[in-house]
Amino acid sequence: MNFNGKLKAITFSYDDGTEQDIRLAELMRKYGIRATFNINSELLGKRGTVVRDGITVPHNKVSENDLGAIYEGHEVASHTLTHPLLIKIADDSEVIRQVEEDRLRLSDLMGYEIEGFAYPGGQPNYDHRVSKLIRENTGVKYARTTVCNNSFDLQDDLFEFKPTAYHNIAFDKLMEIGDSFINLKTETPKILYIWGHAFE
Repeated sequence: MNFNGKLKAITFSYDDGTEQDIRLAELMRKYGIRATFNINSELLGKRGTVVRDGITVPHNKVSENDLGAIYEGHEVASHTLTHPLLIKIADDSEVIRQVEEDRLRLSDLMGYEIEGFAYPGGQPNYDHRVSKLIRENTGVKYARTTVCNNSFDLQDDLFEFKPTAYHNIAFDKLMEIGDSFINLKTETPKILYIWGHAFE
């Protein structure tokens, strides 16, 4: 495996589909960077706030009608219909519904089949029961967790995929990880996978 003839790739994944994605997606397009944006389709257009580091910030979801324009050139992935913590849902059929109906609805809205998924909620936000349900009962091809592994290695289990780093860790630490990746000499494929929320 290689990435367009390269052995190293960097990718980004942003959750929740908030209006802050608009500027981020534009900036990434400007510099030729492609990211994945994980959307809750039943929450599209909802207004709200969220507290991060003691600061209340807007948490307004993008409009259904604007999805195509906002995320043009990027990947859209499922994030469940309504952002529940899936490990707290005892009913297997509801876990499947939250993921698969969101995936199908987003596929209709975007005009292509949605294949990716990001587990919603804080840590822990997945377990083997939930990942098995998704693997065996949905059209999802990979599922990203929020458990960072600080690794650049490719992974075998794409339904419990661990990103390298969270974008909101200490700036110096994130730059250290980036420098390590840039300076890494490798003969095997490596990936730097960063996740976060645009509103942060």
